[in-house]
Amino acid sequence: MATEEVKFQPKDYKSDQYVRWCPGCGDHAVLNCLHKAMAEVGVAPHNMAVISGIGCSSRLPYYMNTYGFHTIHGRGAAIATGVKTARPDLSVWLVTGDGDCLAIGGNHFIHAIRRNVDLNIVLFNNKIYGLTKGQYSPTSDRGFVSKSSPYGTVEDPFIPAELALGARGNFFARVIDVDLKNTTEVLAASARHKGASVTEVLVNCVIFNDGIHKKIVDKEFRADRTIFLRHGEKMLFGKNNEKGIVLEGLKLKAVTIGQDGYTLDDVLVHDAHEKDNTLHMMLAMMGGEDMPVALGVIRDVDAPTYDEAVHQQIEEVRAKNPIRSLHDYLMSGEIWEVK
Repeated sequence: MATEEVKFQPKDYKSDQYVRWCPGCGDHAVLNCLHKAMAEVGVAPHNMAVISGIGCSSRLPYYMNTYGFHTIHGRGAAIATGVKTARPDLSVWLVTGDGDCLAIGGNHFIHAIRRNVDLNIVLFNNKIYGLTKGQYSPTSDRGFVSKSSPYGTVEDPFIPAELALGARGNFFARVIDVDLKNTTEVLAASARHKGASVTEVLVNCVIFNDGIHKKIVDKEFRADRTIFLRHGEKMLFGKNNEKGIVLEGLKLKAVTIGQDGYTLDDVLVHDAHEKDNTLHMMLAMMGGEDMPVALGVIRDVDAPTYDEAVHQQIEEVRAKNPIRSLHDYLMSGEIWEVK
């Protein structure tokens, strides 16, 4: 008798815990999208583990009806790597923030990506330490004034995309907290990717860094200052898709179709599966006055995963070596018995 396939709903992934984030915090929206994405992917809650470090975003495991582990500052990637390696059957999510994973947790973060551990990494970026009440973070812009930089920072920030792709990452995406539909779509794509996937979510901290992403997320000018990339589609943006991205020499350029001789044929088609990450890096680094910020799945490339390789190696060694226990090992080779 055939068993009926279980269809999960977003509520199946919600815990009974009260959500303790500030009213208006962007984390609420991301949590909502994560529940929807998990239901869309359809992995059972008991086959999931959500790991986090320390920070506002790292409270998220409490709000999931899955296995979870609220670990220590910056160590979420290390714990998640252990969980996935020990239990490759689980869908493992790492929820972290710009302060948690790009400062004290930076090494764990880049090596989880380099190893290509099959983790779904969701990086909440509000460019501030919110839990500890408003210090500048590794992603805060040069000159940013905060409680720990009252005269402005004198250092340049990490750009998560640059760090992830520099660590030989095979999946990178970026979304904004106010775009629920596309955030859900991208988180589901992250879950389906085999290997380390990094999704940067630009979130707002209403208390300590309110409006930090205002220049790109507000509906008034979002269409002109962001571009949502989809594999196989033209790189178009603007309120009427009247603008596009072209390659001019070795640089990307935003143009208006029909002006200065540019036509639709000149506009690039997004190839998220291209193994060479040169163009992906260029797209991920766009922004400023002349170029839109790239959103959506920027890179999605298949590659061998660390956790699968570890278990394959174990099986290969076992096939060649009859020893299965410490007793077997001690009784192998030259032995003698004392009577």
